Amino acid sequence: MSPVTELPYKIAVLCYLFDETGRVLLLHRRKPPNRDLYSPVGGKLETAIGESPTDCALREIQEEVSLSLTHNDLHLTGIVSEEGYEDQTHWLMFLYEVTRPVTVTRTEFDEGRLEWFERDALDKLPLPRTDREVIWPLFWKHRGSFFMAHLRCHHGRLDWSVQQSHGE
Repeated sequence: MSPVTELPYKIAVLCYLFDETGRVLLLHRRKPPNRDLYSPVGGKLETAIGESPTDCALREIQEEVSLSLTHNDLHLTGIVSEEGYEDQTHWLMFLYEVTRPVTVTRTEFDEGRLEWFERDALDKLPLPRTDREVIWPLFWKHRGSFFMAHLRCHHGRLDWSVQQSHGE
């Protein structure tokens, strides 16, 4: 196995969308990473063109959910760095919440199936471990504010710390 310092570093966004009743939209993923698990919609930044995280979030929402939003529809709730995720990759993720309820008619595309869930249903879903144990709890705690967390995911271990927390 390669030393952690030699792993690739990827930059991505996760987008948290809610409907009028407060249900959250999740993608049941067909592709890696997190195949067969539920995640918020999102994807990797197009770094070759210098895409900003906010523009990436808008593009991913358009591509995956078929919604056209603006920068003002998004709130940056968190930044999460994951060191050695699945001992394969380092991740830098920007977590955006859509600030208004949305209606989504699309349910399926090549990356998976979109489904709405009540907050308490998340405990019963297959989620990535880092999402279940760290990212979701921090997201709920900091909704409407901001946090920065760093996760160390080496050899099946998960250690993490909050590096910034504002307005909780």
